[in-house]
Amino acid sequence: MKETLESLEEFATEVIYDRKKGFGAGVLRVFLRSLSGVWGGLVRLRLYLYRERVLREHKLGCLVISIGNITVGGTGKTPVVELFARALRDAGRHVAVLSRGYKSKKPPFKERLKNRVTGRTVQDPPRIVSDGNEVLLDSELSGDEPYMLASNLDGVVVLVDKDRVKSGGYAIREHGIDTILLDDGLQYMRLRHRLDIILVDSMAPFGTGRLLPRGTLREPATSLKRAHYIFLTKCRLGESNDALIEQIRKYNRTAEIIACRHAPCYLHNVHSDERLPLEALKDIYVGTISGIATPETFENSLTRLGANVEARRRYTDHHRYTEQEVLTFINHCVDRDLAMIVTTEKDAVRLPEIDSRDVPIYYLRVEIEILSGQETWRECIERICSPQSVEAVNRLFT
Repeated sequence: MKETLESLEEFATEVIYDRKKGFGAGVLRVFLRSLSGVWGGLVRLRLYLYRERVLREHKLGCLVISIGNITVGGTGKTPVVELFARALRDAGRHVAVLSRGYKSKKPPFKERLKNRVTGRTVQDPPRIVSDGNEVLLDSELSGDEPYMLASNLDGVVVLVDKDRVKSGGYAIREHGIDTILLDDGLQYMRLRHRLDIILVDSMAPFGTGRLLPRGTLREPATSLKRAHYIFLTKCRLGESNDALIEQIRKYNRTAEIIACRHAPCYLHNVHSDERLPLEALKDIYVGTISGIATPETFENSLTRLGANVEARRRYTDHHRYTEQEVLTFINHCVDRDLAMIVTTEKDAVRLPEIDSRDVPIYYLRVEIEILSGQETWRECIERICSPQSVEAVNRLFT
C-alpha cells in the first residue's frame, strides 16, 4: 500500500513539473488545472476571513516569528530556521521551534481511537522532540526536520503538534519560552504572527507559476506583501539578484530583502562521528540517494564541489527508507566501484542503521551564509532581542 501511494505521488509530481508526457499525464493536468481554480478561491476566502476578523487569531503573549514560503518545498527552510534559532538563543532569548511534524509517525490506531472516544485528544501535550537539554524522540516519531533542528540546537525547545496554539501555550507554561519560531508557519494563521519571514528560492521564485494542485504555489504571489523580511535562498556567489528583487517589489515594496546561500561545510559519516573536508569530493566518483523536493539542486552542488555523480537514487520528499532499499543501492555502488554515497542531512536521519563499510555513506552538512543584507540581518536580530515589551517589538514590524 505504501509503495502504491508513493508511486502515485511520484507520478503526480512528474505531472506537476511537466516532466511526464503522454495521454494520461495530459488528462491529469487538465483535471488538476480545474482544481487549482477552486484552491485559489478557497485560499483567497480564507485570507479574507482572517483579514476581516471573521476567523480569529490567537495571541499567546510572547513574540511569534513565522518562517515560511508561498511554494511547496524546496526553498531550504530548515537551515534558515536553525540560523534564526541559534542567533536568538545566543542573544539571550528563550526559544522554542513549533513544527507540525510533516510525515511523522502517528500514535497507534488503538491509542488514537481511545483518545478520541474519551475526549483526551485535546488535552494531550505536544510531542517534545527536545526540551533544550537532550533529544527525546527519534526522527520517525518527530519528523525529519524537527529531529534535525533538535539535534543541531542545544538550548532550544522543539515541539511537534498540528495545533500550534496548544503547543505554543505549552512551551510558555512548561519551558518559560519568550520567543516562538513557527517552522513553515506562513499559512498557519490561527496563531498571530508578530513577524513574518518569507523565503523565496532564487532559482524558482514562484515554483511552477501555478497554484496547487496543478502547480507548486500554496498561495498567489501577492501573498508576499505579508512579509516583513524576505530571504532569497540558494543564491549563487557573484550572481546578481536585481531582476528577481525587481519582481518581488511588484508585490512588496517595503520588506527588507536578504540574499543567502546554502553553503556546504563538510561531509559527515552517517553512522559515525567521522568528518571529511569538502576537498575529499574532488575528482572522485560518488552515488547519491535522496528523498527531497528538489534533488537536482543537491546533486548539482556535489558536481560544483568536484565530484562525479555516477549513480542517483531519488525518492519522494520525506521518504522513509527501508533497509532493503539502501542495501540494494549500496550493492549497485559497489558494482560501479564508487568511492562513497552522499546524501542530505534531512535524508540521513531517515536512513536505517546498516553496515555500509563497502561504500561509506556521508551527508553534506550545509549552513546559511548571508551574501547581501548582513547589516539588515544584524538589525533584525537586535530589534527582536532588545529589552522591550512584546507590544513595542510588534510596533517595529507593523
